[in-house]
Amino acid sequence: MAKKKVQEKKKYDNPDVVGLRAEVLEQPITETLETNYMPYAMSVIVSRAIPEIDGFKPSHRKLLYTMFKMGLLSGSRTKSANIVGQTMKLNPHGDAAIYETMVRLSVGYQALLTPFVDSKGNFGKVYSRDMSCAASRYTEAKLSAICGEVFRDIDKDTVDFADNYDGSMKEPTLLPTAFPNVLVSANSGIAVGMASQICGFNLNEVCETTINYLRDPDHDILSTMPAPDFPTGGEIIYDRTEMENIYRSGRGSVKVRARWRFLKKENIIEVYEIPYTTTSEAVIDKVAELIKTGKIREINDMRDETDLGGLRLAIDLKRGVDPDKLMQKLFKMTTLQDAFPCNFNILVAGNPKVMGVREILDEWTAWRMECVRRRVYFELAKKKDKLHLLKGLEKILLDIDKAIAIIRNTELESEVVPNLMMGFGIDQVQAEYVAEIKLRNINREYILKCTAETDELEKDIEELEATLNNRRRIRSIIIDELKQINKKYVIPRKTGIVYADEVEEFDLTEQVEDYPVTLFLSREGYFKKITAQSLRMSGEQKYKEGDGLRDSFESSNRRDLLIFTDRQQLYKAHVYDFEDSKASVLGVYLPTELRMDEGERVLAMVDPGDYSKNLLLVFENGKAARIELSAYETKTNRKKLINAYSDKSPLKAVIVLHDEMEIACFASDDRALVFNSALLQTKTSRTAQGVNVMALKAKRSLTGAAPVKETRIRNVSRYRAHSLPAAGALLKPEDRGEEQLSLIEE
Repeated sequence: MAKKKVQEKKKYDNPDVVGLRAEVLEQPITETLETNYMPYAMSVIVSRAIPEIDGFKPSHRKLLYTMFKMGLLSGSRTKSANIVGQTMKLNPHGDAAIYETMVRLSVGYQALLTPFVDSKGNFGKVYSRDMSCAASRYTEAKLSAICGEVFRDIDKDTVDFADNYDGSMKEPTLLPTAFPNVLVSANSGIAVGMASQICGFNLNEVCETTINYLRDPDHDILSTMPAPDFPTGGEIIYDRTEMENIYRSGRGSVKVRARWRFLKKENIIEVYEIPYTTTSEAVIDKVAELIKTGKIREINDMRDETDLGGLRLAIDLKRGVDPDKLMQKLFKMTTLQDAFPCNFNILVAGNPKVMGVREILDEWTAWRMECVRRRVYFELAKKKDKLHLLKGLEKILLDIDKAIAIIRNTELESEVVPNLMMGFGIDQVQAEYVAEIKLRNINREYILKCTAETDELEKDIEELEATLNNRRRIRSIIIDELKQINKKYVIPRKTGIVYADEVEEFDLTEQVEDYPVTLFLSREGYFKKITAQSLRMSGEQKYKEGDGLRDSFESSNRRDLLIFTDRQQLYKAHVYDFEDSKASVLGVYLPTELRMDEGERVLAMVDPGDYSKNLLLVFENGKAARIELSAYETKTNRKKLINAYSDKSPLKAVIVLHDEMEIACFASDDRALVFNSALLQTKTSRTAQGVNVMALKAKRSLTGAAPVKETRIRNVSRYRAHSLPAAGALLKPEDRGEEQLSLIEE
């Protein structure tokens, strides 16, 4: 690592600060990253964004522990503002951030299947973007009953404690949750270079699965915990293969759709549960957009009628509309059906780790066994201490009068304990205990009652020692606790399960009429779709002043379109997304229609067909890349692909290779080159730079390329090359023409 270099000190020109010197330090970027950025990144990962094996982030843990210390587990509710203020002793953040944490953990917000905060007042709703919570001074809260299982035996050395941020008090590093809360509570976080997204599972299913897993490590987890459970309900479209992949790897996605019912008398569809990943406002906004663009014509109106009874989205239908087909369409085109992405990234001993469900249960079991072992050891030490005191008391029982005489005849208070130790052969701890006994209790009956516990204590100690040395016993303790929790907290499953093969998928293309069209793209990015009949009846194509035709070809209404831009991006669209047009209009402006970035320009328009052909990308530096069109085919409805082609040189031509064909390239020095596309090998990466095709002189560039049959070159053999790269030949006058210019013009 390079040493810091201190530049020459410069005096300030300001006479008011004479004597002060400015010191400028030069520091290598690698050193800046290591000394300045890495500590921040590690802090975000370890102390903020990623949940730990107890299922909590630090902010959750600090809030709940503060409420526990405030006596809010069994006491009455207190103002949320009071809780927020007390939490600042452990969490040095503003009140807004702490209150947001409390809101998410609350019963009222409905973000968790097993909420930890028993709330009173308006805490907002997770399924609403606009329904915000009331201020902390208006709401009240306490801990939910299930927090008794979260803090079980926390005072028995089950977990480690550490200093808070200013060292004024102690806080637990983890909470000794008696159930796998890491799977029960949904959690998400974005750290530096990594993220975490954990879906929630039903408490009773998790407990049952953990019990079976502790008894049989080969237990089929899917048989007792078939799928996640979301607090907003809905229905999971169940794909066992995908679910097995999520359970195994900790990554994947779960499809969730809304629940609805049709009210025949009112001709209304009522949506009463929506996916966990969306909001009622997002659904209404999307439906309104689809109605406005004419993509949905079956709906008269859609209203949000959510009240104290819960979520309700009402959709007024037009006469004769089939509600089932409409909902299939809405599932396809809106977030009424959405995917929950899973990324089970959890901190284990301070290290982030993406784990499957079985591995999470394994880690939680090992951690919980350590908590129980520490609790047993704590109880064992307490009982041993008590037995030790009672053993000393037994010796006093042999001669109570002697003990009284020793105490009475001792002149100095400091000599009472040493004299008792010598008189009865007991140690200092036992002597201190005897010396502290009240005068009224120095009688045979009291001492006999105390020492009667000795045999029972010895049996208990023997049992506890046997438990410490037997992992099976510790597992049995965990199983018994899980059974109690399962019996005490019965939480019905909220999210239904619908098998994927039973779901009828809506195919939008089947609803779209297919007919031949001709597509036109202007140099400035205006697009027109004209039917064959309209094209026969129309006259000259209309363009803006200074604009003209860039490309045109025949297609059909159900085909896909690939739009290449100058930002190495590709936009996907369907031909039916655009209204039929006429030659007498300008058409739609693609940068606006496709919501391109500011200043982004359209370079080319391609009909990919069935994505089985190849694509030839020709660049300004004389290189060309042959890429399979399937590289641009996506299974999802993504409308924008970044890194669509290499950014090493500007793109000059995009040619679909239906078969092997001869391609003509043109350079800025009036040279032309003709080669067969068979000379180029297919690249596997979209961002491939390609191979040198046209050998260019200094300060010369490739200006365009096109199939030879689309150019005015007559003497093809003059420019043909049999190996690449080649310089080509100077164009003769008879081979020149405007059509020789690039299909992608500046």
